[in-house]
Amino acid sequence: MTTSFFNGERIIVLVFISTILYSLPLSLLSHGVSLSLLALASFFLEISVDSSTSPFSLRTRPGASSGILLGAITLPSLILSKLIQSSRGFSLQQLQPQEIEYLTLQYWATSASVFSVLLFLAFTLRCSHRGVKLSLSFVFFQAVLCVAALLTTSQIGLHPALKLSWVFFHGLASVKLIQHFMRTFPSCASIGEAFLVTAGIVLYFGDMLLLTIEKLCGLLVSSELVTADEIKRSEINIIIQGLVLGLLLYPVALKYILQIWEWFINTTYSKQRRYYEIGRSLIFIASLGFALIVIVPLWMQFVQEFDMHPFFWVLSFVFSEPSKRLSLCMYWMCIISVSVLRFYNISKNSKIERILLRKYYHLIAVLMFSPALIFQPKFLDLAFGAALAVFLILEIIRVWRIWPFGQPITQFMNAFTDHRDSDLLIVSHFSLLLGCALPIWMSSGYNDRPLAPFAGILSLGIGDTMASMVGHKYGVLRWSKTGKKTIEGTAAALVLSISSRDCKWFVGGLHSAT
Repeated sequence: MTTSFFNGERIIVLVFISTILYSLPLSLLSHGVSLSLLALASFFLEISVDSSTSPFSLRTRPGASSGILLGAITLPSLILSKLIQSSRGFSLQQLQPQEIEYLTLQYWATSASVFSVLLFLAFTLRCSHRGVKLSLSFVFFQAVLCVAALLTTSQIGLHPALKLSWVFFHGLASVKLIQHFMRTFPSCASIGEAFLVTAGIVLYFGDMLLLTIEKLCGLLVSSELVTADEIKRSEINIIIQGLVLGLLLYPVALKYILQIWEWFINTTYSKQRRYYEIGRSLIFIASLGFALIVIVPLWMQFVQEFDMHPFFWVLSFVFSEPSKRLSLCMYWMCIISVSVLRFYNISKNSKIERILLRKYYHLIAVLMFSPALIFQPKFLDLAFGAALAVFLILEIIRVWRIWPFGQPITQFMNAFTDHRDSDLLIVSHFSLLLGCALPIWMSSGYNDRPLAPFAGILSLGIGDTMASMVGHKYGVLRWSKTGKKTIEGTAAALVLSISSRDCKWFVGGLHSAT
């Protein structure tokens, strides 16, 4: 093997999984066995991929490890952790059984996505490495366990055939999506990163799709398809979910709209460059506006009743506490304006490595999000969704080169990118935003861990920043021979994160007291 059997990342991931398994109640024993099988399958497959010399059909980000283990177990681990927390709430009679049952269905759907992609990767890897055979064995046992659990339990009252079909849909969609992602954006992500993105999108879309199907079916299948709307969902969650999924689906529609338009102008007018670009821009603006103003809000109102148009609901929510929420908006705009202008000039003229310059944005994220998380958590939820939507729109404009903004956005973003980004797709700003937002979004509903929403801000804003700075300047002992991560950097991240956690606990206590 060209890589060691254990490196720092694998050890940390396995310790994390062991911690989850140690906290499992007996009622979730099958889920723990499932997570263990997924971890073993992805562990041996990662070793096989990293040590293989045979060509791999999927073009991944150059210089990056495969990251299969981390990409495979992240979502199942998060959902299982949420299940453990929910089981405590259920024992205290603070949760309805339908909520746990629906979360259980999501766990098995996510597990199906993971082992389906692992199976696809194992057959894609053209080698007969022993690790691939072991991985296939664990995938087989995981699939058998998943089917047995779905046939013997009663998640949200679904018929066993419907449950198996639903889970099969997640697995097939994940395989198709990761193939599409890696072929459309080659060399933009490692396998683990693509794994995590595709599984998350499928799970997120599946949740909204189940709501939509249930509304369409109505009373005709109410005895079979119990109700995802029995699960309490806030208007903010539906708005974010509908907006993000609408923007993710929009490029598919845009592709066909532009193809029809290009065919029309080729048969009617001479293709002059200037009018061609102007026409593309007008079509983009009109179609995007129609999608965001008409189609997406109608989807939101269909799955959940709003008293008004979702756009006006957002305005009403913001102006319900105008002094606090508008002040936060002004505070954010000031920080963003000053930091972007400052670091844009530094990145063009300074010889400091980009990776260190970008860590300053992690510290800025702490300054921006911590006060809002303490004093206005619901508004921060909505703001994260709006920021994610803006990022998606800007990336669509950049990738599709929409005149006149496509080229300036590309030039501006290139000032903040490094070797981990490519011209095809830039994901660093998405990683930072989602890293801070997901712990907050996942802490909605029942949560008996007050510091859980701060996990992303602490780990990315402080821990990751200190790890890079300390590791870059003082790091000597590396976790692996091929990687750049150092033990000194990891130690600095742990110490600073723990210290910051204590500060957050103190500030949060003061806010609660006042």
